[in-house]
Amino acid sequence: MAQDMTLLWGSGSPPCWRVMIALEEKNLQGYNHKLLSFEKMEHKSQEVLDINPRGQLPSFKHGDVAVNESYAACFYLESQFKSQGNKLIPDSPAEQALMYQRMFEGLTFYEKLNAVIYYNWFIPEGERHDSALQRNKESLATELKLWEGYLQKVLLSSNLFFLLFYLLFCLFFFTIKLYFYV
Repeated sequence: MAQDMTLLWGSGSPPCWRVMIALEEKNLQGYNHKLLSFEKMEHKSQEVLDINPRGQLPSFKHGDVAVNESYAACFYLESQFKSQGNKLIPDSPAEQALMYQRMFEGLTFYEKLNAVIYYNWFIPEGERHDSALQRNKESLATELKLWEGYLQKVLLSSNLFFLLFYLLFCLFFFTIKLYFYV
């Protein structure tokens, strides 16, 4: 079953981690995988472009089906292998709604994080202002407080749904990685 799956991935990439964790949680060991180097621009190779025309990782293929966005790959794996391994999406409509809400809110967090971490990289030197960076930092701090409250509620509840947990796990560990290495 997993032998007809291929995952092209890059080290240190939270989107790649998401798909790898989902594959493991669904007990889909034995899939084909290949570690590619971002530094060597291997994610722009023809091998990747054949699966993902954007040249991004992860690039995931199951038989003739290519699913390249990490969230979509996680949903695909849950849909196709629902009764196998651990359940990634809760059955309760209320829990599903909350999971989807938080998952997509994570994109806002990531955007605010990038506005701080990559400010000097994306904004030309002549257009940088300390006040703009300070506003970005304050916006991120507000967002982090919001997430702290969310996580306290999730950790205190009896239903810690796995998909939300590991999606956030990837996001927060990436944040830590960026903080110490950028």
